[in-house]
Amino acid sequence: MSNALIIMLAVMGGTMLLRAPISFGMLAGGVAYLIAKGQDIGLMAEQVLNGLYNSYVLLAVPLFILAASIMNAGAISERLFAMAIALVGHFRGGLAYVNVIVSVIFSGMSGSAIADAAGPGLVSIRMMTDKNRFTPEFAGALTACSSTIGPIIPPSIPLVIYALVSGSSVGALFLAGVIPGFIMALSLMIGIYILARIHNFPREERPKMADIPRIVAQGFLPLTLPIVLLGGIYTGVFTPTEAAAVAAMHAIILTLYYRSLSWQRMWHVLQESLRQSASVTLIVASAFIMNYAIAAEQIPDLVAHWFTQHEFSKIEFLLLINVIFLILGCLLDTSTMLLVLVPLLIPAAKLLGVDLVHFGVVVVVNMMIGLVTPPFGMLLFVINALTGTSLKGMIRQSLPFMILLIIALLVMTLFPQTVLWLPQSMGYVTQ
Repeated sequence: MSNALIIMLAVMGGTMLLRAPISFGMLAGGVAYLIAKGQDIGLMAEQVLNGLYNSYVLLAVPLFILAASIMNAGAISERLFAMAIALVGHFRGGLAYVNVIVSVIFSGMSGSAIADAAGPGLVSIRMMTDKNRFTPEFAGALTACSSTIGPIIPPSIPLVIYALVSGSSVGALFLAGVIPGFIMALSLMIGIYILARIHNFPREERPKMADIPRIVAQGFLPLTLPIVLLGGIYTGVFTPTEAAAVAAMHAIILTLYYRSLSWQRMWHVLQESLRQSASVTLIVASAFIMNYAIAAEQIPDLVAHWFTQHEFSKIEFLLLINVIFLILGCLLDTSTMLLVLVPLLIPAAKLLGVDLVHFGVVVVVNMMIGLVTPPFGMLLFVINALTGTSLKGMIRQSLPFMILLIIALLVMTLFPQTVLWLPQSMGYVTQ
């Protein structure tokens, strides 16, 4: 490790300790590296601009963010909640099941865990805590854990970014996330079933049979978005990047159809989407200069050599990666791991013959679990900020669900076909 790299890491760590945005820390570290190496600082602009303008797939990110913002701002979530309550609300702990089902549905629209937690997740918490049905801590913990499904079932912003750094097919990654997302949802529902029996969770009143078709019909249109996206990608009607524009247009059409969003509110949604997109793009841009420094130091080759020298098998490699990312998820931001650490491991995965689509889904699931892992636990912090619910109480209540999510992660790791079967059956070459 050269002195220049040590300086870069020290500058980056120092800015993080000062609580500066992670993107500023990476940019500052990149500048420090170039200065220490005696290279032209203008190289940073070249790396950033070339990286951004050559990354067509990156266009999908702001469009998926826009689609999620519109879906959350309109009346779509209320219709989906009514449909979910009509279907499963009468079971013991019915609203907890509704929480998970709505997260699954919205995962096919937003691609962002934070968007799911701050949008439909907030509605779930209010419904669950109304009339003291559930404690705020349990409702917040379940919402945080169910929101992790959002970036797994397509569309997925983290999988788009992973495709950017790995060169994998976005379409294959989207299809690969479907079954793992349902495995995660099933694991959470198993936890709800057990806890409902132990704590005697309440049931909701069963709706009249005559009302169910009407309620389901009102919530049906939003359910067509995942079908349109995956169908269009698979049939070749549009590319995965173009699918993001279709998702945004689909959200706008639904909002106009339901007449649920005023033009003034739409303007605020566009502004918020612009801010979020700028934040993500700045992180991606700053990662390009970091990755330039890491590549110049030949660190990916050293990491790959270390793994091959110790003769790890594919499964041993993936299990070790799980442990590493579950630990790092307690400390680091998802974007840092995805844009800086994952590129270090991709050469090793290739040398060991690990399928990059399988690797990508496993890594992203790891990162999503990290979003509810203390002390970082971004989803827990978001819910705490929005509702004022005790952070300590949510951490305690989330432990059973986190254990179940880790078990689901192990299933995906040990049985690669749970990830690869769908994209391979659709004709994608994933190896």
